[in-house]
Amino acid sequence: MTVTPALECRALKKSYADGSIVLSGLDFVLQAGEYVAIMGESGVGKSTLLNMIAGLDTPDSGTVLIDGVVMSQLTDDEATRLRRQKLGFIFQAFHVLPHLTLMQNVSLPLLLNGESPARATQMLKAVGLDGRGSSFPRQLSGGELQRVAIARALVHQPTLVLADEPTGNLDPTTAQGILKLLRDEIKANGASAIMVTHSMAAASTADRILILTSDGLHPIVPRADQAATLFHAE
Repeated sequence: MTVTPALECRALKKSYADGSIVLSGLDFVLQAGEYVAIMGESGVGKSTLLNMIAGLDTPDSGTVLIDGVVMSQLTDDEATRLRRQKLGFIFQAFHVLPHLTLMQNVSLPLLLNGESPARATQMLKAVGLDGRGSSFPRQLSGGELQRVAIARALVHQPTLVLADEPTGNLDPTTAQGILKLLRDEIKANGASAIMVTHSMAAASTADRILILTSDGLHPIVPRADQAATLFHAE
């Protein structure tokens, strides 16, 4: 029996407004239940790739399929519904809503999907913000805002998680706990995930690591001692 991949990118091409090519004919398959880390130099297109998968940016050409569904063939309402139900996006810039409390921010995906908000309390506790549900984003540090963003992305148990530098604003100890939580949630829910990161230590928690270059994605295997060194240097 053929299993439908969680995600397929077929011949994705993308250029910036100045004409410089970011992605050129990129092909990529993410299998159901797989957790992949993508590394690469700044400006190579890692965040752009995540944004195109999430439908936040449009490729110049090529196709994105989520659970076998061609995203470009969906109406705006259908695409919004699919993203709301199946995707969890951890933004590098957080995008936490400033006028909502932490509890309201984390509950939002559940409410939009017509689900009980009860799991929001559990997720705030899981990211170390137990008892802070009534606080507002302005009262939090950058690292705490990062944890709110992670809780919100995971609260509705999405089938595809996209994480853009999820530990970029965290100290090494907190980062280690968040990486464990991220992996545990992904595996417990049978989800698939892509994490974009500059940290080899973060990347080493994934099932496999790919490096994005101008000619596509390529597998790399980190040495254990290298990962440990880089983690403590974060």
